[in-house]
Amino acid sequence: MPSTLGVILGNRDFFPDVLITEARKQLVTLFAELDIAPIWLTSEQTKLGDVQNWSDAVKCGDLFRRHRAEVEGILVCLPNFGDEKALSDAIRLSELNVPILVQACPDDLDAFGLERRRDAYCGKISACNNLRQYRLKYTLTQEHTVAIDSPSFRDDLSSFVATCRVARGLRRVRLGAVGARPNAFNTTRFSEKLFEASGISVNTIDLSEVFGSAALIANSDARVKDRIDQIKAYADASAAPDESLVKMAKFALVIDDWMRDLGLTATAIQCWSSMQKNYGVNVCTIMSMMSEQMLPSACEVDIAGVVSMYALQLASQRPSALVDWNNNYGNDRDKRVLFHCGNWAKDFLPDIRIGTAPILGTVLGEQNTVGALEGRTPAGPLTFGRVSTDDLNGKIRAYVGDGLFTDDPLNTFGTRAVAQISRLQQLMQVICKNGFEHHAAINASHCAKAVAEALENYMGWDVYYHDQTASL
Repeated sequence: MPSTLGVILGNRDFFPDVLITEARKQLVTLFAELDIAPIWLTSEQTKLGDVQNWSDAVKCGDLFRRHRAEVEGILVCLPNFGDEKALSDAIRLSELNVPILVQACPDDLDAFGLERRRDAYCGKISACNNLRQYRLKYTLTQEHTVAIDSPSFRDDLSSFVATCRVARGLRRVRLGAVGARPNAFNTTRFSEKLFEASGISVNTIDLSEVFGSAALIANSDARVKDRIDQIKAYADASAAPDESLVKMAKFALVIDDWMRDLGLTATAIQCWSSMQKNYGVNVCTIMSMMSEQMLPSACEVDIAGVVSMYALQLASQRPSALVDWNNNYGNDRDKRVLFHCGNWAKDFLPDIRIGTAPILGTVLGEQNTVGALEGRTPAGPLTFGRVSTDDLNGKIRAYVGDGLFTDDPLNTFGTRAVAQISRLQQLMQVICKNGFEHHAAINASHCAKAVAEALENYMGWDVYYHDQTASL
C-alpha cells in the first residue's frame, strides 16, 4: 500500500520556471520508485502547481484538508528560495498535524547566472524560521541542500516516510492487556493515562474470562481443527501433545474474537504463572503467530513493551519481538545475549520449533509449559528500542538504536540471539541510570533514526538515540 504525502513546491516568482518543472519531474520518478502517492497542486490550479503567494496557499491548504484522512506527512520541496510565508500558510490552513520534511535543492558552481540560480540554501533557513514561528514541527535532510535524484535524498525520504508511519500509527493504536501483570514484575508497570494522552488506548480482559470462554469451545469445533493445522504449518509441532495444541488453539480463537470485537492491533499477555497453573500450556506460539501477522504480542503484560514493538514494526514494516537484555557474551564489551523463553515471531527464527520452557518448568511443571518456542536468530541487521512511562515526572521516555545480530556460538535454549552494539556499555549505563525496564523490542532492520525522529519530534517524548556514529 503506497504512502501518501502532501507535497508543496515552494517558488518565488523572479526565479526561472524551469527549476520548478524539473523538480516536479524528478519527484514523480522518485515517488514511483518509493511507492509514494503525492497530493499536490497542478499547473491548472496555480502557475506551475507551486505555492508562492497567499492565493496559492489557500488552494494548497484546501487540497490537503480535503485529503486529510490520507495524508501521512508533508514534503516541502524548495527548487529555489521559495516563499517561506506562503508555504507556512498552506500548512497552517490544511489543519494537518503530520510530520513535515524540508528539502532544498543545491546550486551548481557553474550555474550562478539568472538562468539557473536557486538560492535554496538560504531559502531553507527562512522556511524553517517561519515554520518554527507557526509552531509547526519539521524534519531536516541529512545535508542542508540535497539533489532530488541523489541517493542521500532517497534515504532521507525513505526514513521520513517511516517516521510518518510511526507517528500516525501510534496516535491511534488500540492495545489489549490480557490478565494482570505477574506480581513479581513491577518492571511492567505503566501509566494508561500517559499513553492515552498520546492517543494510545488500552483495553483489558481478565484471564478467567479467557479461560472460561475457551472451555465453552468444543474440541470438535471446526475452528479448533483449523487453528491446530495453522499451528503445525507455522512451526515444527512434533514434540507438542495433542491436548496442548487443542488448548493453544482455543486460546487463540478467544483472543482473536476479542481483538476483532474491540478493534485491537496489539496485545500484552500474562504468559505466566496463572497460564500454566490454571490452563496448562504456554501460549508463546500463539503470540509468535500474532506478531508474525503484524499484530504484535508482548509477554508479562508489558504494554509499554508492545508499544515499543509496534513502533519498530511501523517503521520497518517487519515483525518485532520482545527480549530480555539477558546475558553478557563472554568478555566482549560490545556483545550481548538476547533471550526469551520464547515468543519471537517466525521472522527471527528460521529453525522455529515448539518446545517447553525449562526455567518455568522447574516450578510449574515442564509438561505445563508446552508451547514455548525454540530457535536462533541468524546474523543480520538489528534495531532495538524501549518505550517507558515515567509516572513520577508525568512523561514518556524511550531509547532506540541500531546494531547487528551475529552468528557467534551460543549454546542455550529458548528463543535467542547474540547482538553486537557499538558502545554497548554506554547504552547499559543509560538504561540503568534512567530506570528503564529489562525488556527491549527488537526488529530485523535498521530503522532507529526514523523511530527516534517520530517519538521525539512528533510524539513529544524524551528520547535517547544510541547513534552508532557518535563518539564517546
